[in-house]
Amino acid sequence: MALMNMRNLALPILALVLAGAGVARAGPSDFDQKLLDAHNRERASLSLPPLTWSDKLAQDAAAWAAHLAALGHAEHSKPDQRGHAGESLWQGTAGAYGPDEIVAGWIAEKKDFVYGPFPAVTKGDDWHVVGHYTQVVWRNTTELGCAKTTAGAWDIVVCRYNPGGNLVGEKPY
Repeated sequence: MALMNMRNLALPILALVLAGAGVARAGPSDFDQKLLDAHNRERASLSLPPLTWSDKLAQDAAAWAAHLAALGHAEHSKPDQRGHAGESLWQGTAGAYGPDEIVAGWIAEKKDFVYGPFPAVTKGDDWHVVGHYTQVVWRNTTELGCAKTTAGAWDIVVCRYNPGGNLVGEKPY
């Protein structure tokens, strides 16, 4: 019986070891698929091609999410730290929000969006108020990878986009 229990533990332990070694997993989790679907619904409403899931971007996002959890607050990575991929961050009460609500928060920035060449994409002076939205709908972005971690009372979600958007002088779509 003890041997049987060890065999049952072998696969989960192996999966943890492989994940720690940087081996890509096969596709998005249910949570991640819902994040991807929420992005793609907004893109479809603008007749933009759908994003595909990237395990590599998700792995990079997971590393940054872990860093933010240790740091204790959200802050964007520097573009060169993420290979110039785009990045959206979200933080909220642990367990209180689902993937659709998280992406809906970024899409809600649309109310301040004005179509034009970046950074002239907002009703005000600060493009940051629409920067998540413009990244969600950036026409040249083809891949998405996200990760969620919990730090105390907070969930932190990091999404990475390839190629990154919000490029000066270009229109989002």
